[in-house]
Amino acid sequence: MVVVFALVALAVVGVIATANWYVWRRLFRDTTRGPGPVRRVGAVVIAGGWVLAVGALVAERTGAPFWLQQVLAWPGFLWLALSIYLLLAVLAGEVVRPLLRRFLERRAAARRPEPEPHRAPATDTERIPAGTAPPRTTETQEPGTGHPGTPDAAAGPGASGNDGAGATPESPLALPSRRLFVSRVVAGAAAAAAVGTVGYGTYGVLNGPSVKRVTVPLAKLPRAAHGFRIAVVSDIHLGPVLGRGFAQKVVDTINSTQPDLIAVVGDLVDGSVKDLGPAAAPLAGLKARHGAYFVTGNHEYFSGAEQWVAEVRRLGLIPLENARTELPHFDLAGVNDVAGEDEGQGPDYAKALGDRDRARACVLLAHQPVMIHDAVDHGVDLQLSGHTHGGQLWPGNLIAGAANPTLAGLERYGDTQLYVSRGAGAWGPPTRVGAESDITVIELASRQA
Repeated sequence: MVVVFALVALAVVGVIATANWYVWRRLFRDTTRGPGPVRRVGAVVIAGGWVLAVGALVAERTGAPFWLQQVLAWPGFLWLALSIYLLLAVLAGEVVRPLLRRFLERRAAARRPEPEPHRAPATDTERIPAGTAPPRTTETQEPGTGHPGTPDAAAGPGASGNDGAGATPESPLALPSRRLFVSRVVAGAAAAAAVGTVGYGTYGVLNGPSVKRVTVPLAKLPRAAHGFRIAVVSDIHLGPVLGRGFAQKVVDTINSTQPDLIAVVGDLVDGSVKDLGPAAAPLAGLKARHGAYFVTGNHEYFSGAEQWVAEVRRLGLIPLENARTELPHFDLAGVNDVAGEDEGQGPDYAKALGDRDRARACVLLAHQPVMIHDAVDHGVDLQLSGHTHGGQLWPGNLIAGAANPTLAGLERYGDTQLYVSRGAGAWGPPTRVGAESDITVIELASRQA
């Protein structure tokens, strides 16, 4: 097992190293005429970015001093996002590169002057005015040799104007200069696209989540509960990057929807209560008629789940640890995340759902969508989840979609419906591309209405 792990790790490192060499080559080597400071700076930027990225990941996982996590997190995690889109942009540039070169070649050919018509040598029947030299033919006598030569030879090296080093009257861009020009244009466009994509995606996260509204009909829901609103928020990921200010934005956004109930479905934090307690403090301001409820996500078990359960209870949220509460018109249940199994605190559906009245509608809070199959077995009407981030960074949606039954949105599994939120925050890079962050207001609808 250790050998297999080592081989996989070595393969991953090899792929990453190859990808970064390719990016360096396209952005720095191919855009310069030879070895020099630009190539060296490029190598330092790429290698240094990965040192910061790995340092940020290790610091977070090992519980390094929080100030060190904050110092490493911003540049390290942003480099992770930027490196992804630099690679994608450079790969896309491979399609543009030959098209641009072909365009330049055609433009150069179009600008070449038409050759002068060939002039025939004078015949002995032509009269040549006295005192004038005979007309030149296509052959000339090389000076001092008495032998015919060519005009280019007589003019010396480089007279043709295309020695491969630069522009000529016939070709606006000679071959080496054309290749360098194309490389610089493609590299510049790739860098601009990558920086713009990451910048826009980061702004979207820091600006706070948007609000989505989804209506979910439940067959067992009584008419009196028609229109009941549940604000679902997941994956806030408070940590060394997203702190107290971000938490306040999330709270303000939730409260603005005036929900009847608030469901925080896991991955609230990436760090200890000691480090992130002040960042989570705004959660005490959550307001809903039937209260705010919380279940653990996998990241809580990386951060001290028991301490965080106690902390959110102190802030006024109600933890549902494999537990159920009977609201006036339906049951609300919650189960621990599957990551808690390693600590003997995994999901216990029998405890949360085993003795309930199945004639009542039931809403289950469970962090990961993969828990839907157990929810179906226990007769749950609606499961509310997060975890996927909607993929967070395109094309990460392809990976997240393959690992989860539902990537985002509402789907039905038998008699059970599953809603998956894309989450309010972000893990790692504070950046989202193709997966906008959200807080979802679920409006329950009674079919009896």
